[in-house]
Amino acid sequence: MVETSSRASPAAPSVARAYGAVIRSRVAAQTAYRGSFAFEVVGQFAIGLVDFSEIYVVFHQVRAFGGFRFAEVALMFGLATCAFTLGDIAVGHVERLPDYVRSGQFDAMLLRPLPALGQLVTSDFSLRRLGRFAFALVVLAASVSRAHIHWTPARVGLLAVTPVAGAVIFCAIFVATATVSFWLVEGTEFANAFTYGGNYLSSMPFTIFDRAVRSFFTFVVPAAFVGYLPALALLGRDDPLGLPSWLSWSGPLVALLAAAVAGLVWRTGLRHYVGAGS
Repeated sequence: MVETSSRASPAAPSVARAYGAVIRSRVAAQTAYRGSFAFEVVGQFAIGLVDFSEIYVVFHQVRAFGGFRFAEVALMFGLATCAFTLGDIAVGHVERLPDYVRSGQFDAMLLRPLPALGQLVTSDFSLRRLGRFAFALVVLAASVSRAHIHWTPARVGLLAVTPVAGAVIFCAIFVATATVSFWLVEGTEFANAFTYGGNYLSSMPFTIFDRAVRSFFTFVVPAAFVGYLPALALLGRDDPLGLPSWLSWSGPLVALLAAAVAGLVWRTGLRHYVGAGS
């Protein structure tokens, strides 16, 4: 089964209203039981605290980690976690694509007069992860105040745009890696290696990783442009590994390129999809 191009596309305002109605229904469903939702948000805040505790414990043993001080690594963590959490809230649900393919639910999406990817993305949201986003904002604000950043208009703009650009990068990684489900029966673990693995690497100094890992997660999966490289630009530091300084400012351009590549990968996978019953 494939999504044919001959089917008439609905007008843009109708599509926007349809997606808006779906999103409102998902939000209403998750917030219907306010006490339960509040506990879930607090739980996600605690998960962020546990993740950050790894960095805190390391700096109780050393003065510098990969050549960076505590506030500088915390800056990388804050940038990366803000970006990943926003991307996870927006499109993280696409990681359930293997379940939809096996159950035939994805085939039903192809029969509706709306783009399949849009339906997949809006089929659910994890609003409870706002708790983790809130913790990341706290870390980011604290690290910015303690990292001795020499502020310029360019750096203020970079700080504002980096979490959004990073979220777009992670959205692209989620979509591109989920597409492997069109070829593999179970591609969730494969996808997690790049999504959650990319989140972990992006929140750490890349100086602590092997050269092959650094190269892959910079030029193939662009996780370095989420936390590490923007932090270098904010701190006014050159990359200890020798990368050109202009790369630290190129996160928004990389985000646009990643989104374009993810769209191409999705369309290629969709053209090769033949249905759950094949």
